[in-house]
Amino acid sequence: MSLISLRDVCEYPLPEGLDYQVVADRCRKPWRKLTELSRRARQLDAAVVRAEQQGQFDLVLSNLHKTDRIVARSRALRERNVWFCLHGVFSASYLGHRTGFDRWMKQQKIKRIYQGRNVVTVSDAVGRDLVEEFALRPAQLKTIYNPFDITALRAEAEADSERPDGDYLIHVGRFHPGKRHDRLLEAYAQSGIDAPLVLLGQGKPEQEQRLRQLAKTLHIDDRVWFKGFQKNPLPWIKGARMLVLSSDSEGFGNVVVEALLLHTPVASTRCPGGVTEILTGELARGLADLTSPALAQTMQSIYHNPPAIDDAALEKFSVVSICQQYRQLQRT
Repeated sequence: MSLISLRDVCEYPLPEGLDYQVVADRCRKPWRKLTELSRRARQLDAAVVRAEQQGQFDLVLSNLHKTDRIVARSRALRERNVWFCLHGVFSASYLGHRTGFDRWMKQQKIKRIYQGRNVVTVSDAVGRDLVEEFALRPAQLKTIYNPFDITALRAEAEADSERPDGDYLIHVGRFHPGKRHDRLLEAYAQSGIDAPLVLLGQGKPEQEQRLRQLAKTLHIDDRVWFKGFQKNPLPWIKGARMLVLSSDSEGFGNVVVEALLLHTPVASTRCPGGVTEILTGELARGLADLTSPALAQTMQSIYHNPPAIDDAALEKFSVVSICQQYRQLQRT
């Protein structure tokens, strides 16, 4: 197995026996941006040829849109073995702020990359968005959810932390417009829930300042606790009375699965993406329309009458189940 990175960045421990290569671009010429994709595709091809001296790849997975643009130009990789892995709702990420000709041009650029290629998405919603918003027809389109090492996750949740005593609500996510912390604070204020709201995440200082000011305006600043980025948020999630998600869009919604695996109920906006595929059955009571009053009402309902969480239904997110699905891509 080989892992080829197009940037010299690695923040995770790598398993023994993995062939890890960095194919970083060293070009510093003034016109480097104009030739970047074709140049980097050639660099990738050279790395692939070297790696395949030990045997040809049966399956190639490309992750991240910039990487996809380079992989799509590769001549060394066999097209039928390559799968592009999409993790987000592209219309929200790339089209939301565009109109007219600019929007059409971006649609065409994305279409050129994925048209007629093998695509795997982290939710059905991501796949539908690709087909409907970009008039795109992949050669094959499959959904494979993100994997979770359930045993390890629950063990990490037992680690020491500085989480508060007593009941509290929690939101985990960076301060970004798409996460809609403004909607979260408004819904929390309208819900009438007295338990404090803990925010785990960070962003630009001006974004945090705006949120602090909004909390003050809503007269909830004494109950909204900004706890910054936590390397291990799992103990905080496990200890919470409820996790709240207020996003406009989520490709999948990892934190929702993490909360459920730790038996923490979830209230979330019914946003485009994978959340509605996670919160099904009784858990669907935790879904709200994308307005502050609707989210506030759902928060009240889940806080006072949480749904039962079925561990067996969450096994489909286990790392074993997901890895089996990826291995099956070799045979399609």
